[in-house]
This record gives sequence, C-alpha cells and structure tokens, in this order.
Amino acid sequence: MTLIKTSILTAIATIIRVITSFIINKLISIYIGPSGLALIGQLQNFITITTTFSKGAISQGVIKYTAEYFDDNHKKNKIFSTAVIITLCSSIIVGIFLNFFSNYFSEVILKSNEYNHLFLSFSFLIILFAFNTLILSILNGQKEIKKYVLINIVSSVFSLVFTSFLIIKFGLLGALYALILNQSIIFFITLLFMINSAWFSVKDFMGGWDKSSGIKLGKFALMAVVTALTIPVSHLIVREYIGTNLSWDAAGYWQSIWYISTMYLMVVTTSLGIYYLPKLSEIKDNKLLKIEIFNGYKIIMPIVSALALSIYIFREDIIYIAFTDKFLPMLELFKWQLIGDIIKIASWLLSTLMLAKAMTKIFVITEILFSISFTVLSIIFINYFGLIGITYAYSLNYLLYLILMIVIFRRRFI
Repeated sequence: MTLIKTSILTAIATIIRVITSFIINKLISIYIGPSGLALIGQLQNFITITTTFSKGAISQGVIKYTAEYFDDNHKKNKIFSTAVIITLCSSIIVGIFLNFFSNYFSEVILKSNEYNHLFLSFSFLIILFAFNTLILSILNGQKEIKKYVLINIVSSVFSLVFTSFLIIKFGLLGALYALILNQSIIFFITLLFMINSAWFSVKDFMGGWDKSSGIKLGKFALMAVVTALTIPVSHLIVREYIGTNLSWDAAGYWQSIWYISTMYLMVVTTSLGIYYLPKLSEIKDNKLLKIEIFNGYKIIMPIVSALALSIYIFREDIIYIAFTDKFLPMLELFKWQLIGDIIKIASWLLSTLMLAKAMTKIFVITEILFSISFTVLSIIFINYFGLIGITYAYSLNYLLYLILMIVIFRRRFI
C-alpha cells in the first residue's frame, strides 16, 4: 500500500476521531472546565508512561520485525511468541506496582488521595492495555491497514458514546475513569479482528522465548522506555510548573492547544507509524531510502502546512466549537504552536529512520537531550513571556532537533 493510500485511509479514521474528540472535549469544557482538563492531561501522560512499561516497550520493534520478516514465518513467529512473554511479564509487574502505590500516585498525579480507587482499577486493567497495543502492532507490521483503520474507527465511536455518558453522569471522575476503561474494552474487539485474519494461528504465538528475538526487541524497548520517561515526564513537569506559577486554568489552556495539535497532526503521525516505519524497515538501499524520504516531504509537508494555516485562520471558531468562551485566553498560543507543529513533522520524517534502522544510541541521546531542553526552555520562556513562552520553547526546540536530524541523515545515509 502506498503512502497516499495509507494517508487517505488514516485520514478517514482521523477525521472520525477528531469529530468524536471534539465532542468529548466540548463536554469536558462544559461540565469540567480548564482546570479539570489539566488534570485529565496529567493522567493521560501518566497512562502513557505506565502502559509503555506494561507492554515491555516493544511496540515499535514488533512493527519493524513483523514487517521485515513478512515473508519469513519462522522468524516472525519467534518475534510473536517472545513479544507475548515480554508483554505478559511486564504488565503483571507494572500492575502490582500500581496496586501498591495507588495512594501515592493519586496524590502526585491528581493532587488528591480520593482517586486511589482509580489507580487500583488501572492496576488490574493495564494488562488489557498492553495486549491491545501488541495486537495493533502486529496488525500494523502485517500491513493489515484496513483492519487497523477500522479498529481505530470503532474505538473512536465507542469512546464517544462511553466517555460522554461517564462525563455527563459523573463529571471529572467519569472522564478520568473513561481514560482507563476505553482501551481495556476495545482490546476484545481488537482481538476478534486478529483472530479472523487469514494468517492467524494460535501456535504462532506459543513458541516460547527466543533469545535472539528478545535481544532485537530489547533495543526497541530501550528506545521506547527513554521516550516514555522523557516526553510525558517533561510535559508533567511543565504542566505542574504552569499550574503552580501561573494557574491551573493556564495549564488547561496549554493542554487544550496541545490537544488541537495532536488531533490535526494525527493523520500525519498515524501515517508515519502505519506506513513509514514498516516501509523504511524493509528498504536496505540508501538511494531508495532517500527517494522514500523525499517523497514523504513532497506529500506530507504541504498537507501539514495547509492544515496549520487553516487552523490559525479559524482559531477563534475552533475554540468555540471544541471548547467554550472560557478558553479564549488560549488564542495567543496558536501562532507559535502551529509553527512548531510544522517543524516537528519535518523533523519526524527524518527521525523515523532511527527507529526503522534501530539506531538505538543516537535515538536515546537525542530523546533525552531534547526533552530536557524543552523543559528548560519552557520554564525560562514562561518566566520571561508568560504562558505564550511555552510555544516559543516548543518551536525553538523542534527547530534545533530538525537541524540535528538533517546532520545525522546526511552523515549516515548520503
């Protein structure tokens, strides 16, 4: 499947997800408000961190090697069976950890011990999160794009109905519980899709531990763990800093602009994950690799730029549609956030190569370095410019990251 076809399919799923997410955010804005949205952002980052560990941090590795060994069932099945063992062990360990420290996480993440039951519930459900992600990674690597997209559409529609009900019925608590329940329930739908695949066989997942496959997946685990401990943690720190030094409403405004970026960029980032990672993993010739990268720029960058410009033009209307007039102070954040988004995608088209080619060392170094720089720049610019400073930091940080990616690409692949 080509990048254009993949982008069209993912665009359909993304449009549905954006619409459903807009409705959910509208309900959050009405029933909960900016400060509640900030707490939801805190829990989302925490879930990202813990679920990365619960699935053994091997998702990208499973995609890469499933695609790379597409025509070699023997090697591919070793990856599958090893991934199942890693995911099972990791999710049990993380679940036990969450169970023991539920009171602590409630205090630190959500600023109150009254949510300890939320983390207790999450400790039992996290295994479903982990295996849902594993199955999606396998479907991605198997190039089951239509099924992958359909699962995302079903997930979006279910999330809309289920989350809306919980928000209207229980307010903030309902929104928080929706975050830990949605993917747990979707797991059973995802499992059904995989079982009904022509290539599926239970014995493919029962081969036990393979040392070579474990080492290969371990390299990706290191990269994923670093990502889980840098980007979400940096966001937790920055959001905490905004909430403490400006206000939690201000933290909610930043969470809202970040949400808008995530939503409209999803069609691109999803395509990068679904098409680009498996495709770049398959290509061995540097000339073909360069052609694929440059084709990506020709197709994706005009789309991102057009979307960013459209959002900037209609920014006030978007706030009224997605949120309420309480969120109008976030208007000042749009310009540099959108500029940062364009630079971000330009850099990600190159950084995907580090995952595709298992460039573990340089990936780890750059993830740590630029997460630290984002945190430091954000704090400095917030102190000098107020809340808008975080968008300056975001744009500058990705500009520096893009420059480094260009240098690495030229030295390694040209």
